[in-house]
Amino acid sequence: MVEPIIMTRDLTKFYGKTLGVEGLNLEVQVGEVFGFLGPNGAGKTTTIRLLLDFLRPTRGRAKILGWDTRRASLEIRRRVGYLPGELALYENMTGRELLTYFANLRGHVDWAYVLGLADRFDFDLDRRIGQLSRGNKQKLGIIQAFMHEPELLILDEPTMGLDPLMQQEFYALIREVQVRGHTVFLSSHILPEVERICQRVGIIRSGHLVAVESVEVLKKRALRMLEIHFVRPVPPEPFARLPGVVETRRENNVIRVKIKGPVDPVIKAAAQFPVVDVVSHEPNLEEIFLHYYGNSYSGDSYSGDSYSGDSHSGDSPQREPGGREREDGGKPHAA
Repeated sequence: MVEPIIMTRDLTKFYGKTLGVEGLNLEVQVGEVFGFLGPNGAGKTTTIRLLLDFLRPTRGRAKILGWDTRRASLEIRRRVGYLPGELALYENMTGRELLTYFANLRGHVDWAYVLGLADRFDFDLDRRIGQLSRGNKQKLGIIQAFMHEPELLILDEPTMGLDPLMQQEFYALIREVQVRGHTVFLSSHILPEVERICQRVGIIRSGHLVAVESVEVLKKRALRMLEIHFVRPVPPEPFARLPGVVETRRENNVIRVKIKGPVDPVIKAAAQFPVVDVVSHEPNLEEIFLHYYGNSYSGDSYSGDSYSGDSHSGDSPQREPGGREREDGGKPHAA
């Protein structure tokens, strides 16, 4: 059996008494695109920095490419492409100068491939980094992560700041490197992005890994919000009693229903009344967490015009010191 390219066992980091991540047990297989999904402050960046030995764990261990991340951190970084969540670049350099600097540090870089990346991302290599927009700095970060064609890419919120066209180019690049047998570990808080390019997903919340699932399973579990507009006000109770419905709210002539699973029962119930319009809203990630991975369940309750079948306390994501998750305060690392 092939050894996982990333493996963690009881990986834990506390900042004093403040939790970063705790008890992380995770395996990423060679050749897969793995999404590490969670809201801001959940511990995604802490995990990545532990994997790359930028932080030392409170307890537990991790292995990348079969090596212990603490004992072989330099060799690991040489064979990994890394994009930090917040880039801190040498702003007096041009993009070409920065990439040349990294190429000299890494060695064995095909400069024609680098130029090809710059071309497909429409990036001007000869502009000073200090003159670049946020999106163009992100392009430069992506180019430096991919430039040495690493067997493992660790990318923290890689599409942040990219316009839609460049996002599509990035997704195409991810598919290309996967076809070549490379592995991608990608953190994100954007559910549609992860659904689009990842095969499996690890979900982290408040420093704990709450699930590792295939994208197909995640899609089936996702809550849907239906907004049904009627000619006149209708009672919410017929909808609240339907299988899979976890919440129903009425506002004037509109019924809003959150449902897990098939929506057919809701549509059939709505057909009993004159309907003006039906709108389907994509749930955000935090809503999915609250309904599927909350720590408390209060049972069924109905009060007034609002019904909740599943009620969760929904712990607020813990943030790292300074009130933010990011720690990328230094200059970029040549991973």
